[in-house]
Amino acid sequence: MKLPHPPPNTSELLATLPPGMVSRILELQSGPLVKDAYLHWDELRHRDPPEGLDHEQWWLGIKWGRQGLLQSLPLRDKTGHAFVFGVPEPVQIDLHHIDQDAAGKIRSATQPTTPAHRDDYLLRSLIEEAITSSQLEGASTTRKVAATMLREGRPPRDRSERMIFNNFRTMRAIQGFKDEPLSPTRLLEIHRLVTENTLDDPQDVGRLRQSDDIRVVNTEDGTTLHQPPSHRELPDRLKRLCVFANAGEGQRPFVHPVLRAILLHFMIGYDHPFADGNGRTARAVFYWSMLRSGYWLTEFISISHILRRAPAQYGRAYLFTESDGGDTTYFLIHQLATIRKAIASLHDYLARKAKEQRSLERLLSESPILKGNLNHRQKALLTHALKHPGGSYRVDGHQRIHAVVYQTARADLLELANLGLLEKTKEGRAFVFQAPDDLTQRMTGLGT
Repeated sequence: MKLPHPPPNTSELLATLPPGMVSRILELQSGPLVKDAYLHWDELRHRDPPEGLDHEQWWLGIKWGRQGLLQSLPLRDKTGHAFVFGVPEPVQIDLHHIDQDAAGKIRSATQPTTPAHRDDYLLRSLIEEAITSSQLEGASTTRKVAATMLREGRPPRDRSERMIFNNFRTMRAIQGFKDEPLSPTRLLEIHRLVTENTLDDPQDVGRLRQSDDIRVVNTEDGTTLHQPPSHRELPDRLKRLCVFANAGEGQRPFVHPVLRAILLHFMIGYDHPFADGNGRTARAVFYWSMLRSGYWLTEFISISHILRRAPAQYGRAYLFTESDGGDTTYFLIHQLATIRKAIASLHDYLARKAKEQRSLERLLSESPILKGNLNHRQKALLTHALKHPGGSYRVDGHQRIHAVVYQTARADLLELANLGLLEKTKEGRAFVFQAPDDLTQRMTGLGT
């Protein structure tokens, strides 16, 4: 990733315009968008300008079109200037869909709010976010190994697994304090949760960075892409950030709750308040803000899964903002698209689960022994086992997933083993239950 070409200085451009060109630019009514896109100069310079204008004159018209759109935020860059944001039509459209999809009712053939499905969906989403958020910052454990670790509840074996485990427990913890205001102390606690036993210096866990030797660089040539504010400013900057995070509808200018959550994410990445783990902390705070504002579906989506597909675009959204006068609209647009893709991914997942559930119900209905005798926890486990032949399950993992007491979880698994649907073995003092390769045939033939 390279630094974008910095936009031309609009004041200098205006001073060099030939006579009559201002009227010409205004006549063309460039507006803030180019074919519905909020383009940075680095992108605009590759497009064909309107007839009669060069690229710089075209850019000047676009910047004029954005003047009435942009509003100042109570957030500052490292020089003390206010960040700004705009809500052009693409942003309004994205917010409308997210308001419908993430705070309203989910439109799907099956609902994650029912007891039979909610726990499985939630666990899947937490695992996905825990894994991909860690992989964005260097965790190398394979997805299958990481998912098995979290489902079984076994302790992490190395730093990569610890990063994933920490992200998972942080997402769980956020659900417990989502209704509480954000404070610098809480922010440090979130950082402690995501970084414990993963940093080179254990003293950096849960504390602000102590120096200014942190910078974001281009890994190919070592070019500095971003130098965060001085560490001496961080306590005051975090206080300001928390005031912004806790503001409600009375805040001026009004900032839509989804935009506020994204801006919290942006500012933690910009300030880089910690020696390491800034990205994981930023994404965790985003989830906290979304859940606090009533966007319940956020529990079930993974933004890191989408970000990992195109990490360079994520970085460019930061660089576009910093290089164009602190205009966070670039970052907002990128993250709104990420959220919508994550929601679409969830809907695709729900459609697949609905199909799987119908297949499972058909298998159960064919067995007089199983029909009507399995609870929703056992059905969820069998649904997973049908897709993962050879997968293993433990009592404590089943207990944690479904938030039941140990005896209830143990009874669930023992009953499935007694029915021949799981194979029971022993590792040390604990029972392990394994999904047989011929589970479908066993379910079909049971009781016939």
